[in-house]
Amino acid sequence: QVQLVESGGGLVQAGGSLRLSCAASGRTFSKYRMGWFRQAPGKGREFAAAINWNGGSTYYGDSVKGRFTISRDNAKNTVYLQVNGLKTEDTAVYYCAAAEVSKSYAYWGQGTQVTVFS
Repeated sequence: QVQLVESGGGLVQAGGSLRLSCAASGRTFSKYRMGWFRQAPGKGREFAAAINWNGGSTYYGDSVKGRFTISRDNAKNTVYLQVNGLKTEDTAVYYCAAAEVSKSYAYWGQGTQVTVFS
C-alpha cells in the first residue's frame, strides 16, 4: 500500500507556471505507475499525465500535451508535474494516483488546488 500527499498548488496568473509534487510513503514506490488527474468544478475527473515505474515512458492528455511535463525521482519517492503556459481552464483540483503493474489506479492523494486567473 502507498499513501500520497500532493503539494505545490496555488493561485497563478494565466501564462504562469507551477510545479506540483506528490510524495509517496512506503519503500516500493518504484514499482508503481504514477498518474496525475484533475477535476474542475462541476466536471468529471480528467486524465492529465502518467509515467511508468522508471520514468522511461510518459503519457499525456490532449488538453495538456506540450504544456505539462511529468517526472519522478524514485530515490525521493516523489512524482512531479511541471505545468507551464497555464490557462484559466486548467483551474482544478489536481490529484496524483498510483497503480501497480497492469492494474488500475488504486491509491489517491487528497489533491492540491490550482487556480488560474486572467
